[in-house]
Amino acid sequence: MTTYTPQFLGIPAVWTQEGGDKNAGEGIVIGFIDSGINPDHPSFAYDPTTNNSLTDSFSGACEEGPLFPQTSCNGKIVSARFFSAGAQTSTTLNDSMDILSPFDAVGHGSHVASTAAGNFGVPVVVNGLYYGRASGMAPRARIAVYKAIYPSIGTLSDVLAAIDQAVLDGVDILTLSVGPEEPPEDKLTFLSLFETFMLAAHKAGTLVVQAAGNEGPSPYSVISYSPWAVGVASCDTDRTYPATLILGNGLKIAGVGLSGATVGDGLMIQYNKLVLAKDAIKINTTLTRIAINNAEECQYPEAFDPLVVQDCVVICTFSAGFYNGTSTLTAIIQTASVLQFKAFVFVANPPYGDFIAEPIPFATPAIMIPATTDTQNILQYYEKETVRDTNGLVVRYGGRAAISEGRNASYKGRAPIVSRFSSRGPDYIDQSKNPTDVLKPDILAPGHQIWAAWSPMSVLDPILSGYNFALMSGTSMATPHIAGVAAMIKQYNPSWTPSMIASAISTTASTYDNLGEPIMAHGFDLYTLHTSAPFGFGAGLVNPSGGLHPGLVFSAGYEDYISFLCSLPNIDSTIVKTATGGICGQLFENPSDLNLPSITITSLNGSRIVHRTVRNVESKAETYLSAVLPPKGVAVDIEPSWFIIAPQGTQDLHITFNVTQALDDFTFGEIVLTGSLNHVVKMPLSIFPISTT
Repeated sequence: MTTYTPQFLGIPAVWTQEGGDKNAGEGIVIGFIDSGINPDHPSFAYDPTTNNSLTDSFSGACEEGPLFPQTSCNGKIVSARFFSAGAQTSTTLNDSMDILSPFDAVGHGSHVASTAAGNFGVPVVVNGLYYGRASGMAPRARIAVYKAIYPSIGTLSDVLAAIDQAVLDGVDILTLSVGPEEPPEDKLTFLSLFETFMLAAHKAGTLVVQAAGNEGPSPYSVISYSPWAVGVASCDTDRTYPATLILGNGLKIAGVGLSGATVGDGLMIQYNKLVLAKDAIKINTTLTRIAINNAEECQYPEAFDPLVVQDCVVICTFSAGFYNGTSTLTAIIQTASVLQFKAFVFVANPPYGDFIAEPIPFATPAIMIPATTDTQNILQYYEKETVRDTNGLVVRYGGRAAISEGRNASYKGRAPIVSRFSSRGPDYIDQSKNPTDVLKPDILAPGHQIWAAWSPMSVLDPILSGYNFALMSGTSMATPHIAGVAAMIKQYNPSWTPSMIASAISTTASTYDNLGEPIMAHGFDLYTLHTSAPFGFGAGLVNPSGGLHPGLVFSAGYEDYISFLCSLPNIDSTIVKTATGGICGQLFENPSDLNLPSITITSLNGSRIVHRTVRNVESKAETYLSAVLPPKGVAVDIEPSWFIIAPQGTQDLHITFNVTQALDDFTFGEIVLTGSLNHVVKMPLSIFPISTT
């Protein structure tokens, strides 16, 4: 996706402002706590012709080990460490894959690092096909690696040790595409060790960027809780890789699969005999029951008559094995290779419903058909063209099929769309999921079908074994987009604090798609869309160019976060002190008074006044006019309604919310501050109007 997302997000305009792609991110160090890095990948090669302007504020180290010699820290990778005490204490590691060095045996860490800071213009070639040139968002930023996740296990203690070391080393941005899968059982979400370590990082001047989670589209599914970390949601872009199954009767059925076409002599598309897998099982032979039961899923080559399936298009079906996780596409590929299928078609099965198909590189021509209605059309044609005897056995296969080229990208349709898997708000304070006055997620970035660096070992994804690039999806992929954007904002504004950078990213985001309509989201039902809201996209889709010049920022520091914690309902100040070391001093009237670039009120009874302070970070005085798109059931008033603010000056805002109609759920709106020098500062509102009194 990094072959496309820089253009999708308008990042080349940012590169231009920072001296071109050879300077974008220069002098900034991004830390990655993940599964390590593949140091031999061209995305991480050092370019000696460019300047090396790292400051003395960063001091890393290169911990060598298996597959990771000292030379791996080459100037692009400026530091690499690994943390394994927790993993080694918790389980017996597998030496063949749990490599005790910063080397990435999985691929995830390499993918994340290259998305944020991979070199500019690296050719992406998979199975001999060129997919374009990949670039990180901040291609001249340096990479500091903190491996804390192993194929066999990832422990909180190793991740915490990595966070601590990254902060001590002095990274500017810390990328966490890893994290706990659920809230802590015995304490507030904000006060878990994971969250308090991120607070310490923020206090030290490190911006923490964190994946929002992959448990969407359910509400209350975010795993990014705290206001001191930027929680990133994922969106789809308008790029797809369409593939087509063409039946002998001319019917074309859309599907998914990164593979070449079925071709014959002269490279023309060729139609081949169509065979349903369960019709090609060996007769009167001894087979294990598991091989027979999984035959329709094409899991075992020995189950089939090779003379029937060779040079044929074979239909493999999603069934019980895929539903319970024991069957794999890797096994289908192996079966197809051993028996020399011309191609395979992996189809949905009506008893199990539709499935989600993501593009996977297939060396053999192949296509996935995820919709059961399409499966029914395929099988209807197949049965019409197939002749059976009185016992139901096939005596003649009359059906024919071909697969079109599936590796050509198409750029059309609505974008962005909040990804189905992307975790949703509202944010919550405890395991009971009581909501809290913080907007999560914070921001939206591309995270669906992302091309980026990979590790050929790929021990957890055998289907990607041997590949240097992978097309992956998840909020893990969205997060480094924001880390790279933050690195460029930090480069352009080196004195800015983490909260100022986070504010600039938030207030300049867009809530509209490429059709000029409100951003949509995938829902529970597959292939359906509905209008999204801040609990899906946060402030909106990141606008990298706008983030360099936001006009105004909302700033908050460590003491503000302590005041926020101490202002939470029924909080014990000793618990806050024990968790953070902070002492409860001046409290906010409400937690919603924390100076965030958004306002969330989880229980509005009657009225409430919320306070905000903005700072002018531009070089000229500017006049701002306040406007409101009020949430349903809520009247909103801003004082002052307009103001003049000097360079580096501040302005207090007092925002009054009055319930005009009680509702049974959150309702959303927006405050817009429009400047005379064309700066537009937007602040999302998420309000639950409980009662009018």
